Amino acid sequence: MAVVNANADAGEKLGSVNTFVYPSNKKIMNPNKDLWEKGDFTQLASTMRSSGEELVTSIGIKKGMKVLDLGCGDGTTAIPIARLGAEVKGVDIARNLVEAGNKRAEKEGLNNITFVEGDACDLDSLDDADFDLTISIFGAMFAPKPFAVAKEMVRVTKPGGRIIMGNWIPGDPTLIAQLLTISAAYIPPPPEGFVSPMTWGIEQNVIERFGEAGIPEKDIHFSKEPWRFNAPYSASEFVAVFRNYFGPTMNAFEAADKKGKSSDLQRELEDLFNSHNTSPSTDKTVISATYLKVTVSR
Repeated sequence: MAVVNANADAGEKLGSVNTFVYPSNKKIMNPNKDLWEKGDFTQLASTMRSSGEELVTSIGIKKGMKVLDLGCGDGTTAIPIARLGAEVKGVDIARNLVEAGNKRAEKEGLNNITFVEGDACDLDSLDDADFDLTISIFGAMFAPKPFAVAKEMVRVTKPGGRIIMGNWIPGDPTLIAQLLTISAAYIPPPPEGFVSPMTWGIEQNVIERFGEAGIPEKDIHFSKEPWRFNAPYSASEFVAVFRNYFGPTMNAFEAADKKGKSSDLQRELEDLFNSHNTSPSTDKTVISATYLKVTVSR
């Protein structure tokens, strides 16, 4: 598949952080399930709330809209969308995040949102042309079959509706791309056939994937946007959150530990996080990372 090599360097550097490879001759649940159920991503998601809310206010949510949030986590964008009166379905591969999302919705008294477990590669429980908006912010990009993901997003979105994705960018100098690049140096290379999730951050790949799903290039628009992490603790403590709760970073430290290099990885990440922290206070962290915003007109 051509897209595998669209950014071979990114794939080699970033791919080994996660285990996203799947058997091509067998229909199975997305193999990323174990990865995203590892640790507790809600600890990281709590630092992303303000950015999720800011994005939602900018995308024209109206009361009564039907919205699918794909790879929703515990609701960083889904909950703010529901607060604006849309009818929201959040779908995520990780059962623990689905449970956390439903608990958040219940706590806020939101009866117009439901979180369910599902696979972005195969949304077989969802009807065709059912949603006014399908959104996926750092979610569906991690599914192992990118062309299937694009096809499914197009299928469930109504004609005249929109698809919005937020995807991390390979080789970008900001936090997330650098975090994954550093981590990958401590992990064995990815298996043959692996498609790096970071390839979703390359415009031509996005055009190709949605093109095969029937969307012409003129209906796909791009912009690079900032995403801020706001944590009420130091940058070094923020590294600890990634190390203890974020599956890919947990895997990197496990691999580094086997080589006796976990202290080296810790030092590299602390240097990275501290160098990107713009908070004037040493006991708080504010870090901005750039992502590719994709808007598809259905």
